[in-house]
Amino acid sequence: MNQWLCRSAVILSVSLLNGCGGGGTAEGGTTVPGPTPGTGTTTPAAPAWVAGQYAAESTLQNFCATPRSGIDPFSNSAYPDKAGTAMHEKLWLRSWSHRTYLWYKELPDLDPAAYSTLAYFDLLKTSNKTDSGAAKDNFHFYQDTAEYKKQTQSAVTSGYGIEWIFTATRPPRQLTVAYTEPGSPAATALLSRGSKLLEVDGVDFVNDNTQAGVNTINAALFPAKAGESHQFTVQQADGSRKSFTLQSADVSTVPVHNVKVLQSGSKKVGYLQFNTHIAAAQPQLISAVEQFRSAAVNELVVDLRYNGGGLLALASQFGYMVSGPNQIQSRYFDKLQFNDKYPNTDPVTGEALEPTPFYGRGIDYSAGRLTSQTLPNLSLNRIFVLTTDNTCSASEAFINALRGIDVEVIQIGGKTCGKPYGFYPTDNCGTTYFTIQFSGVNAKGFGDYADGFTPKPAPQFAADIKGCPAADDLSKPLGDAQEGMLKTALSYASTNSCPQVAGLQQLASPAALLQNPEGLAIRQPEAGSWQYNTIRSDIK
Repeated sequence: MNQWLCRSAVILSVSLLNGCGGGGTAEGGTTVPGPTPGTGTTTPAAPAWVAGQYAAESTLQNFCATPRSGIDPFSNSAYPDKAGTAMHEKLWLRSWSHRTYLWYKELPDLDPAAYSTLAYFDLLKTSNKTDSGAAKDNFHFYQDTAEYKKQTQSAVTSGYGIEWIFTATRPPRQLTVAYTEPGSPAATALLSRGSKLLEVDGVDFVNDNTQAGVNTINAALFPAKAGESHQFTVQQADGSRKSFTLQSADVSTVPVHNVKVLQSGSKKVGYLQFNTHIAAAQPQLISAVEQFRSAAVNELVVDLRYNGGGLLALASQFGYMVSGPNQIQSRYFDKLQFNDKYPNTDPVTGEALEPTPFYGRGIDYSAGRLTSQTLPNLSLNRIFVLTTDNTCSASEAFINALRGIDVEVIQIGGKTCGKPYGFYPTDNCGTTYFTIQFSGVNAKGFGDYADGFTPKPAPQFAADIKGCPAADDLSKPLGDAQEGMLKTALSYASTNSCPQVAGLQQLASPAALLQNPEGLAIRQPEAGSWQYNTIRSDIK
């Protein structure tokens, strides 16, 4: 099974969604009876909520208020849905969460009758805080299953191919282009990094404070389907204005960009922009490492500033390709820890818990198995990572795992998002749910970075990493040796110290986008957009 977020065990089956909910046993006294399985055409009576009593998940799962019919195009098998009620769906969420949620003891036991299914799921998480006062669980979300599968299995999303930086979603709003996907509508229109959005379909994006204006903006920024045309006006990085029409399309995600070898003094420095840990990245990372090995690079800069996570097994493979077997010396990538009901077994797969290794072979992600391909490696004992608070999950696990095997990680940029947790994406009735089910630690037993990794010239705390604060320089292309973060890394590679940097500016965190109470807010990206999390992939 695939899992999102921090950690991965040795044995997985890369089937992502099928059976992820498990058949859980009843807990907490007399069980609430579930429906009797039948033909799926007759709707059973809605089960009842009883405080403190939890029906077995298997008696509730796939009983749907609106069952899907036909064949799932991703699995080529019939949908498992049967006729049911919204109460079946909500009580399944409750039982599933009570059994597998990492902090299940902190869940409220609310009567679901007063809530919609999705609103009820939103409440099934801890309200506790981290030591810094931030929400303990910032990674609880759901997504339409068909869209989720299209993103993760096909590397395709509907839109324009723009990665936006959401700095302010209320007037005066600010939305800036971080990068565009190659071959996308945005790239074809020559929309450049650093461009700020000014107008959308004739509406003043920055200042309009009417509901009609906000509706127009959201409809254009988040097209419902491919083939929609909308007009945009931006202020480019050089101050000039540019207007153009974009037509939405199904855009293929290119995980690895800007692979190059830079000369910095006497050193050859490999650089790559790595945006997401999806299966499509595997051949691209292998190609990049082979290029760096042929060039005999002395240093490596991995740009993770927009990498919100993905497949943990892929992060393990990349960790192997960076460090190699001599550095790893049989130490593991990371080790999973579930809630106290499951000290020794995985509650979803039922497998005994074993550490995730550094995978040194190729992986067939469709079949969930290792191949005979031996991965190339660079045998490095030092690496530079470029980070922001959009660096999350599998990216943080990659950093933590390398530190666990004594690879010196030099962090350049800003504090990472802080997600040492993960989950199995679980489909029920056409919605895929993500709830935190495990945490993980590296080979040294460290995994306490819920407030993120922070670059510090002189680290003081366990989650501080030697390195330099640096701004995301939107005035330069990514991969340009003069771009602020990369320039700082190259300087450090030559001098082993941080350069003096004025005017440091950090990207707004997702939480910060909610801080401004004035005016009407535009829609944000899905709060739990799949890329902000890490899939765990169990490999056989």
